[in-house]
Amino acid sequence: MERRTLYKSVFILGIIGLCAYFTFPLNKRINLGLDLKGGMHLLLKVDTSKLSDKAKEDAADRAVEVIRNRIDEFGVRETSIQKQGEDEIVVQLPGVTDRERAIDIIGKTALLEFKLVSQEPEKLKQALEGIIPQDYELKYTEDERKPLLLQKGAVLTGDALSNAAVNFSQSDFNTPVVSLQFNAEGAKKFAQITTDNVGKRLAIVLDGKVQSAPRIKEAIPSGEAVITGRFSVEQAQDLALILRVGALPAPMHIEEERTVGPLLGQDSINKGVRASIIGGIMVFAFMAIYYLLAGIISDIALLLNLLIILGGLGMLPVLFPGISATLTLPGIAGIALSLGMAVDANVLINERIREELKAGKTLRSSITNGYSRAFSAILDSNLTTLVAAFMLFQFGTGPIRGFAVTLTIGLISSMFTAIVVTRTIFEILLSLGILKNSLPMLSLIKETKFDFISKRKIFYALSLIIIITGLVFYFKKGKDVYGIDFAGGQLQEYSFKTPPSIDEVRSVLKEINAADATIQQFRENPNAVLIRTVEDKSEILTQKLKEKFPKQDIQMLKIERVGPVAGKHLKSKAIYALIWSLAGILVYVALRFKHVNFAVAGVIALIHDVLVALGFMVMTGRQIDLLSITAFLTIAGYSINDTIVIYDRVRENSRLFRKLSLYELINLSVNQCLGRTLLTSSATLLVVLAIFNYGGEVLGNFAFALLVGFVSGVYSTIYIASPLVLASTRKPTRK
Repeated sequence: MERRTLYKSVFILGIIGLCAYFTFPLNKRINLGLDLKGGMHLLLKVDTSKLSDKAKEDAADRAVEVIRNRIDEFGVRETSIQKQGEDEIVVQLPGVTDRERAIDIIGKTALLEFKLVSQEPEKLKQALEGIIPQDYELKYTEDERKPLLLQKGAVLTGDALSNAAVNFSQSDFNTPVVSLQFNAEGAKKFAQITTDNVGKRLAIVLDGKVQSAPRIKEAIPSGEAVITGRFSVEQAQDLALILRVGALPAPMHIEEERTVGPLLGQDSINKGVRASIIGGIMVFAFMAIYYLLAGIISDIALLLNLLIILGGLGMLPVLFPGISATLTLPGIAGIALSLGMAVDANVLINERIREELKAGKTLRSSITNGYSRAFSAILDSNLTTLVAAFMLFQFGTGPIRGFAVTLTIGLISSMFTAIVVTRTIFEILLSLGILKNSLPMLSLIKETKFDFISKRKIFYALSLIIIITGLVFYFKKGKDVYGIDFAGGQLQEYSFKTPPSIDEVRSVLKEINAADATIQQFRENPNAVLIRTVEDKSEILTQKLKEKFPKQDIQMLKIERVGPVAGKHLKSKAIYALIWSLAGILVYVALRFKHVNFAVAGVIALIHDVLVALGFMVMTGRQIDLLSITAFLTIAGYSINDTIVIYDRVRENSRLFRKLSLYELINLSVNQCLGRTLLTSSATLLVVLAIFNYGGEVLGNFAFALLVGFVSGVYSTIYIASPLVLASTRKPTRK
């Protein structure tokens, strides 16, 4: 064995050992995203509209600290609380599914004020008639809804508190109350207030609501007070918690919420893993059957590719602490897809080796030349897909970033395993004499001699018809074409023991004034019901459904809520991601092939594929959401692969056949690459089909868009991108 091969073997074994160390045990090395293990994702906006310019400067930072302290006392582990932009905060709470309680603890401003109650009946009467005296405000008690006329100015605020705890009423030991203890200065003020106002009522106001208004019977020098109300023990504990930690500097609004129940999380894991396994098995079988020994070597590389992806996820937080290494459901799809895309490089190499063997070269020479000639196409196609993955990470949120991370690691590892690992295995087999003079492979697709370019006008027209039809449907449907991510609103998904009828669910919605809600059931999971409402109706809806169907064991699967501002923000980020991805691919291809017309033709073909996928989604009644945008960017990144391989072959043939016209060069190159295009696309489509059939409704739109986009990618490479190069230039490309 050559020394260089030995060194490479040791290096590969080192990579295997390192990745295995950071992979196993899986449950300790790799964190699961909220969409897999359940929990809450919140995007909060700090309302600084009523703050002074000075207070606005650090309002969001102070809010982050208050929220962090509240959550720490709440007892949630592995939380993530990050400031985003100037006035937004992202909160992730793994394992938390009691959304009402969590939202109350996080979002309650907790502005505690003590205000004196007017003792003059005449002023209260005027206020009830609509004439509120100056410096007063009309309020109602929370429990009995009795009117009170309060002085606007607070005589004491929550800043004076030192502690808050839960006790029980002396008159009723079953009734919890919140005991307040003031600091030294607060105790002094409270004593003075109670001394000066014996016989008057002192209202305890929390976030503008009167919790109680006890009468001051005597001076209270102890610096203690009590908030009474119709609290449960849990509510009293939560109120004491937020009062202890302190008030938020400004009100908070929930712009985006995604709550996933543990039942859906486990179901997503099962379906995602099953889809990946089925897709992987089909790809492995395809490679082994078609390429025989070379296919088995490729399968070994694919297995190592999977190990490197998992090891990379475990290693990422160590190498780059600022980058999340959380495995999400789209991330699982990203792993499966990257394995399918890894086949691309292996097929390209194997087909190049086959060509060299046909030309009468020795096996060793064929392997060497095969890798050498395939390298530029592999590098270019993977780098263009990496551009799309980078844009996904840059502009994506949550699970989409998880997809971008796994796809990026998968692309890098696929280049390493396809170029380095498989070649090293070939070199070892040659050195050991296991491989000698031949490398048998099946050859079902012979080299063709079709005149593809002559039919270009027919296919231009066909593409225009498909795209225009899709756009007509798109504009006709208007806002209905968008999912909740972009249109805003709220989704609630429930699981029933036996599927209820749509009419039964609709009757419940009518009771809560939500008759215009959208109801959807899924063919692959008929027991699940998805309900889309304009407003947050989840609490009362859940209660009513359980009353209507008491024996159905109703489980909340997920809740998604996106405000109009967040929806607009997500839409703009998605558009930017698409635009910058296409621009990045355009620049890279133009620089790499030194011809702008190659790049422009390639990008037009990508836009074509995205529009075709968009059109088919709209025409089949599927809504556009964030995962759809992920699919569009993946289509853009992957579809350019076939185009680049043909471009690379055109560049190579222009040096070999200098007398051929560009028309002839393109036709020749497309025919030479047709078998490889069909093989790689078929292998990747096997994975996409597995995700589509077995990945569940969460990945349904994503897989459908990929399915259409990848098929369109094969078509556009042959009939759109290649002819467009000819249309924009009349000279053969030479280097």
